[in-house]
Formats: sequence, structure tokens, C-alpha cells
Amino acid sequence: MRGGDEYPANLVEFIDWFPSDETCLQYLEAVRWPEGFVCPRCEGEQCWPVNDRGLKECVACHHQTSATAGTIFAGTRKSLRLWFLTMWLVTAEKNGISAMGLQRELGFSRYDTAWTWLHKLRRAMVRPDRDHLSGLIEVDETYVGGDAHGPRGRGAEKKSIVVIAVEEQPDGIGRIRLRRVRDASGKSLVTFVKDVVEEGATIRTDGWKGYARLQKVGYEHQVVNVSRSDELAHELLPHVQGDRPTQNQFNFDYVTKRPAIASCRWNCSQSVDNTVRLLPKS
Repeated sequence: MRGGDEYPANLVEFIDWFPSDETCLQYLEAVRWPEGFVCPRCEGEQCWPVNDRGLKECVACHHQTSATAGTIFAGTRKSLRLWFLTMWLVTAEKNGISAMGLQRELGFSRYDTAWTWLHKLRRAMVRPDRDHLSGLIEVDETYVGGDAHGPRGRGAEKKSIVVIAVEEQPDGIGRIRLRRVRDASGKSLVTFVKDVVEEGATIRTDGWKGYARLQKVGYEHQVVNVSRSDELAHELLPHVQGDRPTQNQFNFDYVTKRPAIASCRWNCSQSVDNTVRLLPKS
């Protein structure tokens, strides 16, 4: 059975590979146990089937488990093939798919179901052990929330602060990292950078004092003073400013107005191989 780093190349192959729930389950088992069954409790290698839904019992300790245990598929009442088709639609389309589009394509009776599935898949697409960004990184932050009275900019109240790090590549931009932070203090911003960017990388930011400690903690720091320059913000920080996300830009304004659409489109446009991130690991 196929598994590991093998993926269908197109929809015809997808239908060919996964004609039933059984073939989907076999694929999950090949990904989770590429060398054969291993009990998560005692590491025993022998088991017997408990039912026809993939539940297995370890011969040594009698622990019961399955390839779907601990994954987004655990306890689902929908068919695995429907889940697999949803993953295909989310990752294979250049612009992703909306919850309404998913509801229409798969015949869900409730919009809430499609919305919940999409959010489960998008969360699963973020690998906890993903590599740090490297090279030249642009970092900036923005405030998310509706119109409100009071101070603007970094002094705004009752709004959420989201900080972004964008990796520069010769042909545009590479990987991105986003995080909601408590405030725009040096502690919050520098902690974010340390968590997502490889030490020794070059960080390009505006002149906000919250970034002042970057050089002291192991980074090259390029400061671009937007307010004192004749150039526009999108010319000084080209990868985090602009009108909408493209190959060369990941724009804050577009993201904050359309966060689900923007993040899904960007992630899906980068690699169809995101599919594997949705599958279980031992």
C-alpha cells in the first residue's frame, strides 16, 4: 500500500488511489506504521483486529488503538474517503476552498460542519516541529479589530496584535510565521523572533524600539525608518506591505480583513505536499 511521501498527482489518481474507506485506512496505517504495527503503550509489534473499522488490540498488553487515534479523524461519523476528498480540495486548489464552497461540493447539509472541518484541517497543517526561518527575514506587526475610539497604531486599545515574519527568497518570499502577541513590547516581539527565526539570520524591521534588542540576542538587525523616508512603506518593507498577497508580498491589511482566505490561499499555493501534514505520526 502507498504511504509516506507518496501522493496522488491529480484528481484522477486520487479517485484511483482512494475508492473506499478501506483504502483510506490502509494509507493511514502505512503512514503511521511504515514498518508494521507498533503498540503506543508497550511497543509490542503483534496485534489482532478488533473490528472492521481499523481498531487493533496489542497481543502483549491488550491496549487498543487505531491509525486514526489522536488525529483529526478520531471519532468522526463521516467517512474517511470524505475527509480525504476534503483534504484534496483544500490543498490542491491554488486558491483553496471556502466553507461555503466545501458545503456545496460535498453536499453537507449544514454550513457549520464545513466550517469546522476546514478549521481542523488548517490547524493540522501547522507542524509543531517545523524548521526555523533563515536568511533575510522581514518582521512587522499590526492590530486586528474593528474601528474603535482612542489611540491609533501601537497605542491602540482593545485590539489584538499580530506579528509576522516573512522569509525573503531570490524569486519572491518563502515561508511565513504569524502569531498573536500580548503587546508590542521588546519581550513579546523578540521572543517571537527567537521562536521562529534561526539564530544568526538577518532581521529587517522598522524603527520601533521593541526590536532594539535583536542584535544582542544573536541576529543581524537592519532598521528601516519608514516615517523619515521619502519612500513608501511597501517599498521599504516590500514583503509585508502591499495591496494583496502575491508571490512577492504577504500583506497585513489583506490578511486582517480576510484572514481565513488569505492564510489558506497562501499556504495552499506554496505546496500540495501540505497533505502529509494532515496525517498522523507515530
